[in-house]
Amino acid sequence: MKVKIQSVHFNADSKLLGFIEERVEKLTLFYDGIINSEVILKLDKSDDTENKIAEIKLHISGNDLFAKKQCKSFEEAIDTSIDALKTQIKKLKKKAKGGQIPENMEEEQELEQEAEE
Repeated sequence: MKVKIQSVHFNADSKLLGFIEERVEKLTLFYDGIINSEVILKLDKSDDTENKIAEIKLHISGNDLFAKKQCKSFEEAIDTSIDALKTQIKKLKKKAKGGQIPENMEEEQELEQEAEE
């Protein structure tokens, strides 16, 4: 999966870019139909400490998933966005299965634990 990262009005360091790529790539453990992803990092001009914004858009065949979070750090914003996308992916998979509960819940939980590590 290709991960396109864009930082608006600042240059993100390589450590942050590596962190983002690693986290977004782990989403393929939950759903292998992800074609590519776009990540946009922004700084909010407010005086609030939670001024880091991360937007993640996943392109999936037939759908696009999107999450936008604002937090104190870009890492935290990415993590919360990824969690939101995991929930969206689970709902998408459940809908694709006709609303049925997956037969092998242990496999779902193992994938989730692997992604968190």
